[in-house]
Amino acid sequence: MYLGLDLGTSGVKALLIDADQNPVASANGELDVSRPHDGWSEQNPAHWIEATQAAVTALKQSHPAELAAVKGIGLSGQMHGATLLDAEGAVLRPCMLWNDTRSYRQAAALDADPRFRAITGNIVFPGFTAPKVAWVKENEPDIFKRVAKVLLPKDYLRLWLTGEFFSEMSDAAGTSWLDVATRKWSPELLAATGLDESHMPALVEGTEPAGTLKAELAARWGMGGKVVVAGGAGDNAASACGMGTVRPGQAFVSLGTSGVLFAANDSYLPNPESAVHTFCHALPNAWHQMGVILSATDSLNWLSGVTGADAQALTSELGEALRAPGSVTFLPYLSGERTPHNDAVIRGALIGLAHQSDRVALTQAVLEGVAFALRDNLEALRAAGTELTAVTAIGGGSRSRYWLRAIATALGIPVNIPADGDFGAAFGAARLGLVAAEKADPMAIFTPPATSETIEPDAGLSAAYGEAYQRYRALYPAIRGVSS
Repeated sequence: MYLGLDLGTSGVKALLIDADQNPVASANGELDVSRPHDGWSEQNPAHWIEATQAAVTALKQSHPAELAAVKGIGLSGQMHGATLLDAEGAVLRPCMLWNDTRSYRQAAALDADPRFRAITGNIVFPGFTAPKVAWVKENEPDIFKRVAKVLLPKDYLRLWLTGEFFSEMSDAAGTSWLDVATRKWSPELLAATGLDESHMPALVEGTEPAGTLKAELAARWGMGGKVVVAGGAGDNAASACGMGTVRPGQAFVSLGTSGVLFAANDSYLPNPESAVHTFCHALPNAWHQMGVILSATDSLNWLSGVTGADAQALTSELGEALRAPGSVTFLPYLSGERTPHNDAVIRGALIGLAHQSDRVALTQAVLEGVAFALRDNLEALRAAGTELTAVTAIGGGSRSRYWLRAIATALGIPVNIPADGDFGAAFGAARLGLVAAEKADPMAIFTPPATSETIEPDAGLSAAYGEAYQRYRALYPAIRGVSS
């Protein structure tokens, strides 16, 4: 048996799979996000431990024999978080999360240093780890002086599991400190934020062992022998491992809290001017590109909170058939935006409201706005040299067929729906645990699921969607100066 632990923004998912990669059981531990100020987003790392213990304890109660047979554990986690530890390993402050944008000034200052784009292949986004640490250095100097280690969220969870300081390439690539081409920490980029390699965990590939489970935890969960903990992956690379998106030309669109358009590559293809992320993949000698929007299902959840209707009820009111774009346009910049704008202070908008703009019209606008934001990502990937012919849909938002029809039509390419199964980040993490524990061939393990359905673009609405997208594109520069 193999266990995948996915540390997300809203919870920790624990998934057991067997040697044939069949999901056996899963459980969850819930998490909350603290937003004490506009643009801030934090979590207490102690809550990650509590949520993990809740999820694994639930598996022990429901499947004790299967949990006892675990030989490998893989980790997946929300990326970019700055978990700051002192010399005794104590957490110094709440972790600033991936969607915390307070460090936009520090990010701009680091990005103005040409070494960062040259070495990392990426813009220094406010959500990345390095500018967060620079913010702490400027605003909380007493805390900064005590920093002995900087860990990403899943790697803090690893420290608790194993007592070891490790990270891996896919997650480290999102810090702005990694030389993404050579897959090593960059001493000069670390020095630019007042750090050195002693502040960093050791690096391994995601498929390699990175510690073993502590005996006390193994005993608590009824596991015996040596349980290998794999390097693991950042959440998007872990999802790619779960989806089998590891070969050039393979791609997926993820509709989670954030939205991601992810493409696998077998070479390093940076183009930071396009605001596309170019990161290491979770397996050796592989990279990937992705465009990221910060509010995908979060946009629908926002509308749900405003209207008092849950997300499923909102989308079901639209019916089955795709509608022509309405007069209302939604810009999904609730927490700022990454690709293609790299704008931490921009905020969302509803444009074109009229007396007849009812709840259905607002829901349609939200779904279309996210679809058009993903079209922005597709255009950015094209500018970075990656052409996609189809994508596979994953994430909670992919349960809405209407939304997938809108995305297929907005992108102008087919959207594949995988056969029933759990192919997300927790499954990818469990696969990584299997590979590390058994020294298996990653390409033999990371196979894609069968496609149960393909949603083609609606040819009859392609022109209308194209016109609506151009209207959407024109609105960002129009509101940029007045929405922050």
